[in-house]
This record gives sequence, structure tokens and C-alpha cells, in this order.
Amino acid sequence: MAQTVYECMFLYDSNSYARNPAGVADGITKIIESVGGEVLVSRLYNEQKLAYPINGHRKGVYWLAYFRLESTDLPKFNRQCQLTDRLMRHLCIKIDDRLVEPLIAAAKGETTTADAGKADDKKDDKKDDKKDDKKDDGDSGKEAETVAAGSEPADNS
Repeated sequence: MAQTVYECMFLYDSNSYARNPAGVADGITKIIESVGGEVLVSRLYNEQKLAYPINGHRKGVYWLAYFRLESTDLPKFNRQCQLTDRLMRHLCIKIDDRLVEPLIAAAKGETTTADAGKADDKKDDKKDDKKDDKKDDGDSGKEAETVAAGSEPADNS
């Protein structure tokens, strides 16, 4: 079977993360690899106060991971996550094949070639707009001079 790319958000206890930040990343990698998956990107997403207490914890660490895994192994992965004590919650979603590269690039902090091209186009458009504004200002000034220098209508009375 073909492997599928998944995005998973993990919610860890902030105290365990503060004691051993590298242990969180290693723990996620071990869980994914233990069920036959391949980690593509794994990084800290955010550390913040929770909307409601979970198991008595008021703060949590959100960890984002993208990984490749057989779809038949996903129940094994979910079971491994449930058995991990420091992990309070997790949510995995299947990523559409068309979105894999841009999402992974964004998670790594890179820009895709399409984004870079759009940024260059915007810069060029702004330059063109500035040139057009300068031309318009110069043209309108010439028109005003022509009207002012033109002859006044003759009085036929």
C-alpha cells in the first residue's frame, strides 16, 4: 500500500517539556518510527494557557509533526499515543497530496517557489504603479499649463 502523509498536533504537559525539551521531540520520533512511519518535520508549535484544565494542567505545549505512515498502521500509532503519559491529547489528519510540499516547507520555515514568485510579482507591480503615478502627475501638470496658456474665448458682443 502507498504511504500517506499525516499532520499531527500533539499537546504535551508544559512541565515535562520544561524539564526535557529534547525528550519531547525524541518521544514523538520514537512513537512514529515504532509503528513504521517516517518523520518529515517535527517542531514546537506553541506554548500557552489551555482553554480548560486537562488532567489538572492549565498550560500546555503544542508540538506539530508531519510524517509518512501506512494508513493501516494509524490505529497502532493512536494506541501508542494513548499509552504515552506525558502526552495529554493528539489529533491527526490526512494531508492531501497536493498540499504536502507547501505545508512541509511552511513548517520548516522555508518559502515555496510559488510564494517567492508571487512576492516578486507584487514588488514589480508596486514599482510599475509608482512609475505610472509619476507619469500621471507629469501629464496632468502639462494639461494644466496648456489650459492656462491657451487663448481665452473672444467676446462677440
